[in-house]
Amino acid sequence: MALPMRDQARYWGIAAVVFLLLLWFLGDVILPFLVGGAIAYFLDPVADRLERLGLSRTAATAVISLIGVLAVILLVLAIIPTLVNQLTALVNSAPEMTRRMQAFLLEHFPELADSTSTVRQTLANIGAAIQSKGLEMVDGVISSAMGVISIVVFIVVVPVVAFYLLLDWDHMIARIDAMLPRDHAPVVRQLAREIDAVLAGFVRGQVSVCMLLGTFYAVALMLAGLQFGLVVGAIAGAITFIPYIGSLIGGALAIGLALYQFWGEWLHIAAVAGIFAAGQFIEGNILTPKLVGRSVGLHPVWLIFALSAFGTVFGFVGMLVAVPVAAAIGVLTRFAIGQYQSSLLYQGHAGLTVTDTDDTKEVGQG
Repeated sequence: MALPMRDQARYWGIAAVVFLLLLWFLGDVILPFLVGGAIAYFLDPVADRLERLGLSRTAATAVISLIGVLAVILLVLAIIPTLVNQLTALVNSAPEMTRRMQAFLLEHFPELADSTSTVRQTLANIGAAIQSKGLEMVDGVISSAMGVISIVVFIVVVPVVAFYLLLDWDHMIARIDAMLPRDHAPVVRQLAREIDAVLAGFVRGQVSVCMLLGTFYAVALMLAGLQFGLVVGAIAGAITFIPYIGSLIGGALAIGLALYQFWGEWLHIAAVAGIFAAGQFIEGNILTPKLVGRSVGLHPVWLIFALSAFGTVFGFVGMLVAVPVAAAIGVLTRFAIGQYQSSLLYQGHAGLTVTDTDDTKEVGQG
């Protein structure tokens, strides 16, 4: 005999509370396992495809791991040092940028020449403040990253966790499926497939979009002669997964730097602006429709809210789980709405009449 609905709701509610409590208390501890799990989830379709080509699961996992190690080594040796140098140079150049902006404003607005002007005093302090806070931010990000995720975790734990999870992914899914409540197994499987479709469409697709768009921005801005093109491209690409925010921040930063570097050379400034316009066109009309799809079910406002809420409450770990949880809640919400719309609570007397009519027809035919 199945459990009453009230008891089932109680057990599922307890499971949700336990999940949130574990996320709260064990955030830093489970972080490498979440990262490893995300990597394994991301690469599982690649391993499945290699298996269909004739490789064993172990061989497919080994091939993927080797390619991943080579990619990380290439990234560390070729890109990260240049990225760090450009970021440091960008922060250190903030006072000079501020002085040039102040000179421009004084030339066009002579009333700002008054030394007691609040606006002038504010402008004079902007550069030093940006430099100080920028260096603190860079140092803070590096130190906190090393504190929360040590270099040992990056080099050893995360790859090992990802390797073993990827190796046993199909077996784990089969074991979880075997533990599903028998009465609800078909519904849970259907919901799980829908959640997986949303995640596959968004996470895997959006990561690809971020990488491709970040590479496009970085290469195009450096070819256009922008001094900090690699940094701007990396920032714009990394935050592209947040709807509208990536393009706004990246475009504003790039155009601002172009105005500072190419003031008076309007063709160069227009080229920088055109790069971001072209990037938005490519993203909206080519990359996102092809790689993400139009119907993944994650509304931009809902996604921004989930990232903000989980990031504020659970920190970096919360941001990692925000998208999967948002996808799951979206699927469950649509399922609940469907159940409600098919119930008598929604249909009222009309639904009851239809049900009675159908029952009468069945009795008459019998």
